[in-house]
Amino acid sequence: MNEEFQNQQSAPEEKHEEKEPFSTLSPVATAFIALIGIFLLYQVVGAILTLAIFGFNFEKADVNAIRLLTMGGQIMLILLPALILAKKIYHGNTTFILRMKLPHLKEVGAFVIGLFLLTPLLQSFLSLQNTILSKLASSFPLIKRFTDFLDQIDKLVTTTYGSLLTSHSPFETSFIIFVVAVIPAICEETLFRGLVQKSFEQKFKPFLSIFITAFFFGLYHFNPYGAIPLISLGVYFGYAAYLSDSIFVPMTLHFFNNLVSVLAFIILGNDELIKSGGVQGTSFVPQLITFVMFALLFFSYMVFVKKNYHRLTSK
Repeated sequence: MNEEFQNQQSAPEEKHEEKEPFSTLSPVATAFIALIGIFLLYQVVGAILTLAIFGFNFEKADVNAIRLLTMGGQIMLILLPALILAKKIYHGNTTFILRMKLPHLKEVGAFVIGLFLLTPLLQSFLSLQNTILSKLASSFPLIKRFTDFLDQIDKLVTTTYGSLLTSHSPFETSFIIFVVAVIPAICEETLFRGLVQKSFEQKFKPFLSIFITAFFFGLYHFNPYGAIPLISLGVYFGYAAYLSDSIFVPMTLHFFNNLVSVLAFIILGNDELIKSGGVQGTSFVPQLITFVMFALLFFSYMVFVKKNYHRLTSK
């Protein structure tokens, strides 16, 4: 009886001990080719298409046309190349490398709860980070010039996404959700938590695989102030993908994260769930206490999930 119970306890861990799948290229090389190649493809070809369609009067272009181009770019320049690489390099192992396994609903629910605990933690971190940067900028001219540069990039990013998220009807809101929440969740997770992270996992330890993937995930989004929170989100998505071994779990998390961002903009007029700007007039100590409280709550919950994960995957 004891042996049977121990076997059941260890079952969730055993699923990560599969043999390395057959591939025509080194898994690490595959991951970096996907990261660098698709990044250049998406940025360069995307920029060429944007100029060819809209010219240099991008700000005056029809917003729905921009949304369609954004959606098409994600599908054709991120999802499709990732699927082609997975198919060509991992012969007969495409579903394995892309984690095409249906998860238990309890797994999905547990990680969604964790996401909604992580979000205020990242928000409090941003407030703390920007308060520190503001104090340093007031004392050091070099840091002031650096933060002014970041402010310009952040304003450009905010303006660009703000126009995409502006809605005038329920139908338009549904279309925005599809373009900004559904499509990126499918395309980006297939690339990052599917092809890239799973390839790294064939050669590296799980945490290193998760972190490298999350680091590039953060860089892909060109959000200077939100880089660390985006990388943290990527780590959480990667951990969920690794533990569940299902791409559909991080896809769901990615969708909910973007969905709340869209709704926050439509309802509150803010295009980011995790705001870039620091909270003005708030002292350092209360922000630090808030951050520590949210951190303890989130990590306590994750310890609970890890210890009880076998219950989430049991029939």
